This record gives sequence, structure tokens and C-alpha cells, in this order.
Amino acid sequence: MDSSNDFNYLIITGMSGAGKTCAIRALEDIGYFCVDNLPPALLSKFAELYLEAERSVKKVALVIDIRGGGFFDKLFQSLDELKKSGIAYEILFLEASTEALVQRFKETRRRHPLSNHSRLLEDILLERKRLEELRGVAHKIIDTTGLGANQLKEEIIELFGPHNKKVRMQVTVMSFGYKYGIPLDADLVVDVRFLPNPFYIGELSAQTGCDEKVSDYVLKNAVTEEFLKKYYDILMFLLPHYLQEGKTHLVIAIGCTGGRHRSVALAVKLGEMLSGSEYKVSIRHRDVERKGAEEEPR
Repeated sequence: MDSSNDFNYLIITGMSGAGKTCAIRALEDIGYFCVDNLPPALLSKFAELYLEAERSVKKVALVIDIRGGGFFDKLFQSLDELKKSGIAYEILFLEASTEALVQRFKETRRRHPLSNHSRLLEDILLERKRLEELRGVAHKIIDTTGLGANQLKEEIIELFGPHNKKVRMQVTVMSFGYKYGIPLDADLVVDVRFLPNPFYIGELSAQTGCDEKVSDYVLKNAVTEEFLKKYYDILMFLLPHYLQEGKTHLVIAIGCTGGRHRSVALAVKLGEMLSGSEYKVSIRHRDVERKGAEEEPR
């Protein structure tokens, strides 16, 4: 099936309420042929029929999730069939915190797909448990907890837009605050709370790691300089091996207590260092705009 060489087969899955509908709308806008709620058993057959029809559109995105009920349990068997047929695919897993999902279901007044006169929280936790194995094999994971619809659309376009055809790996460097939890889509997490904290310097407290004075305070520290050198060397060793294993998107999460000072400054600097490599790099600050994100001693 030689025509499959330029065939993009994307499987979208993840938690109910995490933004799958928004994702397929964004993919449609950039030329993907999208199908929602496809039974997993049809994965391989759909790809074969689509390729045999010699359609001009070679980018297909399929949403397969817990709504499939008993059919969903056959997903891994169908993925094996795809591999045996020589059809390459990617899995995009959309994630969100339990608190965010509860809030979204309450706002939309939608019924959870697993609802059986049980509590919403129990349904979400059960779904998360059932999706653990699938999440573990996903090629890309997006945590939509702090993303609006437009922000998610931008991230989808960044990952799957036509300008990314020659990009070997997308690397996202993200700052975050431990007091708000570790990012759900993080692949690598590093704790920088061992560095001197600008929060306790009066003139720097209200600023962020994006401001020059805070950045200088953090980055010109001898310990920071040594840490960045060592961590960059580790990443330069790791990234080719991740790529060799088929990973196309890596999220590096850098955390301090509140996500406003140390982690932000280091994420910017590390992003700049990686930008000179062969990887496409983006920088994201998850918690920098949170109100009252005061740091606490550690």
C-alpha cells in the first residue's frame, strides 16, 4: 500500500469534556477529513477503503473515545491491525484535570457518557482509569485545563498544520507552579525550587520571570548557570532517543512554587537554548498570570 506513505492518520481520544470537538474543528480548518465517534473495529478497514478510493485529501482524523461503549475495548486489537497493514498512525490524547472536567460538565449540563445514575466525579475517575493504558501509548498529549477554545485551536494548528511537515520533533518548554499541580501532559518534570527565590526580594516580588530584573536575578546565579548547562546536555542526549522511539512532541515542565518567577525565567532561557537545535521549540507559561500566586518558602 505505497499510497500510505503520505497518508496522515490521526486518532483523537482522551477524557470526555477535554476538548475533542474543538480539536476536530481545528483540524477540519487545516484540511483534515474528520470522523467523530468511529467504532474502533473499523479503524483498519476505514483506512484501507479511504486509500483505495485514491482521495485527494490524505489527512484523516478520527475521534474514538469512551462513547463507543463495549466497542472501545477492541481499540488495541484494531491498532495492531493497523500496524500489520503497514499504516502509520498517531494518537492525540486530550487531558484535563478532574476539577476542570467537573466544572465543564456542570456549565454545559451535559451527561457524562459513563453516567449510570452515579455521581459525576465517580464517572470521571472511572473514565480516567479505563483510559490509563491508552494514554500511555499516545504520541501527543495536550492538557487543556488552562486552555480556552482559541488557545487549543492554536496548539492543534501548531502541532498538525502544514508548516510542520518537515519538523522532526515539537518541544514545548512549560513553566508551572507546584501549588497548582504538575501539568498532566508533561513528559519531563524538573523542580527548580532549590534556586534563590525572587519573591523575597521586595522590588522583584510583584514582577515575573519575564521581566529583566527577575530574569537576571535567577539566571546570573552560579548554581543556575551550572544547572542549565548540565540539564541542556542531558536533553541533547535524550531528544534523539525519544525521536528514535517515534515521539514527535515532548513537553518539558519546569516548576517552582507559584509558577511566576524561577520557573518562568528558566523556561524562557532553556527554550532559547533549544531553539538553536534542530527541534521546533515553543515556550508556555501555565501559571504566570494567576492572581495571588505568591510563593511560599521551601
